[in-house]
Amino acid sequence: MQKIKYIGLMFLILSLVLGYKAGRNLFEIRSVDSYEDKGVHNFRPYQVLPVQVKNTTTGRNKRMNPTRTVYMVYYRDTDGEGYEWRKKAATKSEGQRIVTAGEKVERRVLSIPSENLYITIEPDQTAESYITEQKHKYFWLLGISIAYILIYFIIWIILSVSHSRKK
Repeated sequence: MQKIKYIGLMFLILSLVLGYKAGRNLFEIRSVDSYEDKGVHNFRPYQVLPVQVKNTTTGRNKRMNPTRTVYMVYYRDTDGEGYEWRKKAATKSEGQRIVTAGEKVERRVLSIPSENLYITIEPDQTAESYITEQKHKYFWLLGISIAYILIYFIIWIILSVSHSRKK
């Protein structure tokens, strides 16, 4: 029974963190007006490079290795407008295979003029559909988090009441 309590508490903490991050990300989503559609561009892979990212595992592995290496395949637009895009490869050899094949990939470019940035999305998406997808994802995460927190406290109250009646 004690293990169940600790597992439930761990999930409660995870739900609180997840809910906080989802809520924060919901408020950080830009409006549709802040994007300028630059159209669909063709991108070709040109290199694969190792990149250090934060190690998200737990326990001793994370303490001993705070970062880990992933391989990114870098693409640039074939129009010469200077747009770039990158995608994670499973392994270095997989990334190199992608670069060697040199297959074109279509991506829609959305510019964010106020911040002098741009993002690339799937070619069939629009700024509106991208924002809707982001909101949907974060609402689901927030909803799951809130649901778990509510269930946790309902069960905690029920167990506390039944425990106090036994005394």
